[in-house]
Amino acid sequence: MPIYSEHTYRSRDGLKLYYRDYPGDMKKAPVLCLHGLTRNCRDFEALALKITPGRRVITPDFRGRGQSQYDSMWMNYHAMTYVDDMWSLLRELGIDRVIAIGTSLGGLVAMLMAAVRAETFAGVVLNDIGPEIDPVGAARIKSYAGRFPPPRTWEDAIEQMKYVFDAALPDFNEQQWRDFVRLSYSEDETGIPRLEADPRIGDAVRAIQPPSGAAQGMWLAFKALRNTPTLAIRGELSDLLSVDIFDRMQREHPGLQAVTIKNRGHVPQLDEPPCREALDRFLAELP
Repeated sequence: MPIYSEHTYRSRDGLKLYYRDYPGDMKKAPVLCLHGLTRNCRDFEALALKITPGRRVITPDFRGRGQSQYDSMWMNYHAMTYVDDMWSLLRELGIDRVIAIGTSLGGLVAMLMAAVRAETFAGVVLNDIGPEIDPVGAARIKSYAGRFPPPRTWEDAIEQMKYVFDAALPDFNEQQWRDFVRLSYSEDETGIPRLEADPRIGDAVRAIQPPSGAAQGMWLAFKALRNTPTLAIRGELSDLLSVDIFDRMQREHPGLQAVTIKNRGHVPQLDEPPCREALDRFLAELP
C-alpha cells in the first residue's frame, strides 16, 4: 500500500499545483506542512511518516517548486500568492481546520493565513521564522537564491548545498549531506541532478521590496495566533531569526511554546531529538 497518494489542484490563476496526502485519523485535524523558499514537500516525508496514521498529513509544493507548475510571471513568487494557493488547496480538500507546520517561508505563509482567518488553525508550528527577518540572513538568501549554475554531477550538487547550508548544519556527515541533496534535486533523463525550484524565485526575492509597514503588519499577523496553540522552534545558530525577535515573540504570545535547537542554524531539520520531542508533545496536547 502506498505511504501517500499524489494529487494536483488548480490555483485561482490556473497553475497546476501538486501535493501529497498521507492518510491518517480523519477525526482529528490534519497537518498541513509548508516548506521553505527553494525547498519542496519532500522535506517533510520523514516527519509525515512519523505523524501518520495518528493524523492525516498534507504536504504541498508551492508554485515553482517540486512537481508544481512554474509561474511564467515570476513576480507572483511572493508570500501572498502562496497564501491564496493554500486557501485554494483547503477548499479543494474540503478542510476548514488544520494544524500548520511552517518552515521559514512556510511559517510566514501560516502567519499571513492566520491574519485572515485564525480559526482555521487548531495549532501552528513556526520553524526558525518570526514576524521580522534578520537582515544578515535575508542578505545571505538574496546572494544565492537562483544564482547557482546547474550542477553537472551529484557531487557538484552536494558542494552547492554545503556552500549554502554548511554553517547551519555543522555536524552533518557525508551520508546526511547526500540524503539532504536528494530532497532538493531530481535526476533528469541523462542522470544529471536538477534543482527542483524555479531560478526566478531568486529574482523575485531580490526585486520585490516589502511595503512600508510590512514588519508591523507581520507582528499583527503573529498576534492573530495569540489564542492558537503555537510552537516556535529556533536554530541556535540562526541568522534569520534573531534572539531578540524570538524573545519578543514569547512576550507577545504568552502561551507560546519555545524551543531552541543546539548546533543548528537556518533551519532545523525537524528530525533532531529536541525537535521531535517538542513536536510530539505539542501534537499530543492539541484537542
